[in-house]
Formats: sequence, structure tokens, C-alpha cells
Amino acid sequence: MDNMQYHRNVSVLILMVLLEVHCSAGIYWLGLTVNGSSVGWNQTHHCKLLDGLAPDQLQLCRRNLELMHSIVHAAKLTKNACQNTLKDMRWNCSSIESAPHFTPDLAKGTRESAFAFALAAAVVSHSIAKACASGELPSCTCGPAPAEQAAPDFRWGGCGDNIRYGLQMGSAFSDAPMKNRRSGPQAFRLMHLHNNAVGRQVLVDAVETKCKCHGVSGSCSVKTCWKGLHDIGHIAEDLKTKYLSATKVIHRLVGTRRQLVPKELDVRPVREGELVYLVSSPDYCKTDAKHGSLGTQDRECNKTASGSDSCGLMCCGRGYNVYTEQVVERCHCKYHWCCYVTCKHCERTVERYVCK
Repeated sequence: MDNMQYHRNVSVLILMVLLEVHCSAGIYWLGLTVNGSSVGWNQTHHCKLLDGLAPDQLQLCRRNLELMHSIVHAAKLTKNACQNTLKDMRWNCSSIESAPHFTPDLAKGTRESAFAFALAAAVVSHSIAKACASGELPSCTCGPAPAEQAAPDFRWGGCGDNIRYGLQMGSAFSDAPMKNRRSGPQAFRLMHLHNNAVGRQVLVDAVETKCKCHGVSGSCSVKTCWKGLHDIGHIAEDLKTKYLSATKVIHRLVGTRRQLVPKELDVRPVREGELVYLVSSPDYCKTDAKHGSLGTQDRECNKTASGSDSCGLMCCGRGYNVYTEQVVERCHCKYHWCCYVTCKHCERTVERYVCK
């Protein structure tokens, strides 16, 4: 290889690395789980102490220090929700543990990064809205009473989640890096901004009416209700459905502006409620560091299932090994008045199926 070709290849590699770094900047803050809880977040210089905040988020941090405990909490919830929701998939979100140093599956514009961005955007707004209602934030209080008329059997009251404030501050924090041109090519920034908005819309759709009864001896003669959010697991499941049906898009000129349009069906615009991605993913069957695939070797599978966790799909046709182990459990438990429980210990054999 001549010198010119060598330097050209090096330049392309550096450009690819820089693009991957920029394109994942919007979720660097998930790295706050590493030691974000150890910081007091009561002085502006704390914003510079930890990896995880993009430059535009640093500015927001300095102006809104009181939000940072909620954001650190949101980073932990996002990681847990991503892994719990996708534990039965070939891509099980294990790579999110490396935040803020992402592997290519989250550093490129894949459907996996679409899911991670949307989930993170939803969770940070959820965390802030909940913190308002619990009195943890001096900058906000309970959500306003709903505008809709109360039904005859209840009255509006209690302390609802402050969804409006959560969306306002959550979107400012999540979207800030993607509104900066230095965060990467316009196509990737548009993709992530779109997916962030999808995540927040799923959050809005997860609002439900919650009630508490008041009355003598537990009766419900008076019922007070408020608007609250579903738990994170519910929101993550909704986003998983969108992840599985995500649309591949391209960045092209439409009229006088460049926009994202579906690659295969570009006769229609991108729908507001669908997750979009720019780069196709590997099948995640084999280890492939270049694409961020850890493979499914040694993953546990379900022999009797027919879904994504089945041994056929999880093991990609390679087959599986069967292991047996003895499990000791408490059994035949009996309650004694008053007030303790005694149990026996039972042993049973459990079969585990592990991909080859």
C-alpha cells in the first residue's frame, strides 16, 4: 500500500470514529450512572467533574443544578429498562453498560440507537415529572389540575405528576446536543431528534387517571383522582413494539429542505409515531466488534417458546447445550399464630438451555 492510500485510509477511519462519537453524544449522559450519585450537584463546577454531559448539556446543568439528581436517576432507570425489556432479544442492550463509551451498535444510526435515544428521552422527562410531584425539586410542584370535567363519582385533587414541566426540561436536556451542528451530520441529528420526540409522545400517551378512596372503614364515599404516569416498564414495552417495526429512512431533498423519508416507501413522509433509523443492523448472531455485536453464544434460551427467546431464534440455528442443576427452594410454608412462618427446603432439578 503506498503512502497516499495509507493516509487516505487513516483519514476515513478517523472520520468514521468522529462521526460515531458525535452521533452518540445525545446519550453520553447515561454514563452518569458510573459515579453521578457521588456528586452533590450543588455547585456549578460539579457539572464538569464527570464524563457524560455534552457541551450544551453542561450549560443546562449549570443553570439547573437541582435537576441533576433526577437526571442521574433517569440514567439508571434507562439502563435497567433497556436491558429488562430486551432481555429476550438477540440484541439485549448489554452494550449500554459501557456508557458513555459506546460500541458501534449505539454509536451509529441503527434501530438499536433509535430505541436507546427514544427510551432515554422518555425516561428523563418521566423522572423530572415524578420528582416535581414528590417535592424533590424547588423549581416545580404538582401538575396542574386536569382541564376535563370530573366525573360524578370523583373530584380532581391529590398531587399529579408534573408532565408539562417534565417534558419542557426533559426535551431541553435530551435535544440540546442534537441541535448543535458539531454533533454530527444533519441526517443523524434529525434522526435522533425525531426519535426523542417519539419517546416523549409515548410518555404522554402513558398518562392515566389514578384515584384514592376516602371514607369510613375503607369505604369509597369520596374519591380523589389525579393524572399520573405509567411506570417505566410500560413505556419501554411500547417503545419495544416501535423498535421492532422501525422504518429505515434516507436523507433527501424534499422541496427546498433536506428531510428524512422512508427508504422503501418514500412516497409518504415519516410518521410522527414511528422510530426511524439510517443504518442497517447486523443479525447479532456472531461476535462482530466492528458492528458492536456480542453474538448469542452462551446466551440462555427457552426450549418451548416460539418467540425471540426461543432456542431456534436465539441460537441462530447453531443448536444449544442442555445443563441440569439442583435448585433448593423454600416450600410447604406454614403460618403460625402469632406471628411467624416456618418452611421446609425442597430440592428440584432444573434444565437450562444455552446457545452453542
